[in-house]
Amino acid sequence: MTYTILAADDEIEMLDALELYMTKEGFSFIKALDGMEAAAVFQKQTVHLVLLDIMMPKLDGFAVLKKIRETSAVPAIMVSARDADYDKILGLELGADDYITKPYNPLEVVARVKALLRRYYDYAPAEIETAQTVLTHKNLVLHVDEGVLLKEGQEITLTSTEFKMLKLFMAHPGRIFTRQQIYEAVWEEAYYGDDNTVSVHLSNLRNKIENNPKKPAILKTIKGLGYKMEK
Repeated sequence: MTYTILAADDEIEMLDALELYMTKEGFSFIKALDGMEAAAVFQKQTVHLVLLDIMMPKLDGFAVLKKIRETSAVPAIMVSARDADYDKILGLELGADDYITKPYNPLEVVARVKALLRRYYDYAPAEIETAQTVLTHKNLVLHVDEGVLLKEGQEITLTSTEFKMLKLFMAHPGRIFTRQQIYEAVWEEAYYGDDNTVSVHLSNLRNKIENNPKKPAILKTIKGLGYKMEK
């Protein structure tokens, strides 16, 4: 399968450099020079992953991602010349799966793209594999093969990260997972410390599945240990 990558950046030199590396890896590569163009391309073409620069004319990367997340859970990587925690946290809260700071090595970008595509489309870690194709919990029904979540019969849009995280908990109700276990199962990378990534995605997930996210009844925090889904 040939994956299509949509990259939006107002620096054409950056896009041209990325295109060389991406096409060498066999990806189809679409360039957009501003946020409006990126949003329009996404609506018209099949895209498997988006790379969005934050600082773009017409629409910034955050606004583009917000539009995309209204209809799609496609993997998304934010790119910024600003190495600020606020930007990273905001991107994650809006549904980004990863964050890269400029200046970057194109080879690193390619590696992150390949890893994210593998997680989303190809690979199912043993920790979250389950023979069940439908998982249920209270008012939640997760159709694993289709990647669809229903809450009280209404479909809830999840990002790829939220889906994997929810699948992990629903496949193991009552089990406590540490932040490290969650990170390594969902992101498939070694965990080197707390950078709020797990917390932000858990918060986003709670906002979608809990009736009262401030007093969660489904995804519980176990102080000093981690998190679990109540049986």
